[in-house]
Amino acid sequence: MDKQTLIKHLNSDLAGELGAIIQYTTYAAKVNGPYRPQLSAFFLNEIADEQLHAQYLANKIVALGGEPTTVPRDVPAAGSNKEMLEAVLSAEQRARKDYTQRAKEAEEYGDKGLVVQLEDMVRDETSHSEETERILQNWPL
Repeated sequence: MDKQTLIKHLNSDLAGELGAIIQYTTYAAKVNGPYRPQLSAFFLNEIADEQLHAQYLANKIVALGGEPTTVPRDVPAAGSNKEMLEAVLSAEQRARKDYTQRAKEAEEYGDKGLVVQLEDMVRDETSHSEETERILQNWPL
């Protein structure tokens, strides 16, 4: 794994985290119906973790000699609470997969600190995914 490829991949991850911040912020405003207070709080509570991930990635990209992206990944449109939750679940599952791959790349590159941090981020994204899956279980039709 060469440094430039690692930077490119970390920037893709950063774009995902920036998109997640926008996604959670927007969805917290858009939720409606009887579960609005709980879903809005759920979305807003996730933002802090995504911000920490984004800041770590931006700092690491700079430390490696790169330029952090300022362009977020696209946020999927969602018209219902269920669609928002499904979009969040998809994004969290992608992040978990990406960070698992990135940890392998960081290991190949020889950056143990990055490996450990990415594994922590996999843990966070797994927790987010599992909580979203639990909310979606038996969701009203």
